[in-house]
Amino acid sequence: MTAGDKRKSSVSDTRGEEKDSPFGIWLSRGLHQLFDDVANEPIPDELLRLIEEDRNK
Repeated sequence: MTAGDKRKSSVSDTRGEEKDSPFGIWLSRGLHQLFDDVANEPIPDELLRLIEEDRNK
């Protein structure tokens, strides 16, 4: 088994992890603590303008 094979198997194992398992709950809470403030920040007007311009192309 190569390092790439090990990585693929560990990724597929965590995808099947139940969200209600202790690990899933811990992970979800930790990610929310780290990123909720950032995700709730307003999107800058310049970025919205660029997205809108790209959408209209």
